[in-house]
Amino acid sequence: MSRSTISAKKARASRVASGTATAAPAGSATPATHCVGIVTACDGGKLTVTSGTLLASGRRAASCLLVPAPGDTVACLLVAPDELWVLAVLQREDGVPHVLGGIGPMRIEAEAVEFECERFSLRTQRAEIASDEAQLMGRELRVIGAAMRLTGSLLSTVFDRVTHFSKNHLRTTEGVDRVQATHLEQEAQQLLRLSGEHALINGEKLVKARGGQIHFG
Repeated sequence: MSRSTISAKKARASRVASGTATAAPAGSATPATHCVGIVTACDGGKLTVTSGTLLASGRRAASCLLVPAPGDTVACLLVAPDELWVLAVLQREDGVPHVLGGIGPMRIEAEAVEFECERFSLRTQRAEIASDEAQLMGRELRVIGAAMRLTGSLLSTVFDRVTHFSKNHLRTTEGVDRVQATHLEQEAQQLLRLSGEHALINGEKLVKARGGQIHFG
């Protein structure tokens, strides 16, 4: 931007401040100038951009999803000496993280979305996922939570090996609860109790009970 253009804009701003500026004809477009500058400071939503001899403060345009950082080369739209919009980030130094951010609530609508990255992290106070069909695959899966609840009409799991540890484990089944295995072992360090209105123990070849004391009745 030339010095004559900057001087003209300063003169126009001075006339507006003094009330001597001539009103623009009705229906005329708002004049604006494009420029390329460098972000020198970021204070919340306020950005300071330097372009040649011009030093102006402005804001990020709604279409600029990459949040500007100090040192970025940006494309700007200068509407008035005190009104500048950052349209896009053109270049960023190596090592500065890329942060995508929207002004207000954001929603993505697309036929298909795919992410490819070495590491994916999501941090939110509340997350909701609704899908007619969902599939999660991974070589190792770890789920950690203070409280977990699974609610559904059918649960089917297939594992080669399952290791479960809990301080307290309570399970309630209204219908049939059946375990089928080649070898079944139940062991308690203090007390093992099996109770029911009717109790049946059936051993096709052997039924054995052993203890310091055995009571029936």
